[in-house]
Amino acid sequence: MEKNTTPPTPPEAITNRVPQKRHPLFKWILVFGIAIVANLFLNYALDAFYPNPLFETFCPQKEVVTPITEEKACRSAGGQWTNDPYKYVGVSAPIPAGAPLGYCKENYTCGKNYEEAMKMYNRNIFIVLVIAGTALLIGSIFSSAIEAVALGFSFAGILSLVIGTMRYWGSMDDRLRVVVLGFALTALVWIGIKKFKD
Repeated sequence: MEKNTTPPTPPEAITNRVPQKRHPLFKWILVFGIAIVANLFLNYALDAFYPNPLFETFCPQKEVVTPITEEKACRSAGGQWTNDPYKYVGVSAPIPAGAPLGYCKENYTCGKNYEEAMKMYNRNIFIVLVIAGTALLIGSIFSSAIEAVALGFSFAGILSLVIGTMRYWGSMDDRLRVVVLGFALTALVWIGIKKFKD
């Protein structure tokens, strides 16, 4: 019978085979890192491929500005005429002789057009971020085998919903606000049940 000539494994080598347990803080750094970077990626991608409307596009700045002192000319230029006396900086009452009895807000119409364009833009961004947030939440289900990645996707999805909602909140219909808040609450409860029940 042959003797086993293999030398015994030193105790240090056995110790080295035992996997080192990572610090719990590492998992949460990875979770929040995924959540933040995913949303930075989404928002920078949107800015790169779907830029926001610029005020200068709707209301071009003139090199030489000539004040409009008549109501008819003001309306023709797309402005809004105000009948209140123009408030001269540093000039107290009485109003100086020859001062116009009203003034023109020349950027009124183009400013309104810009506001409408921004509302549409924020609505579209809201829709994209809600879809992306929902996709991230669904992705967290399929990556549940790796807890840190699943949690990162979950928080990234919630953060995406919050950012999209904040951008469109001022123009949002009250009923839509209720729906969005209900969806966000449901998502948070779902994350709590799925991820923290243990």
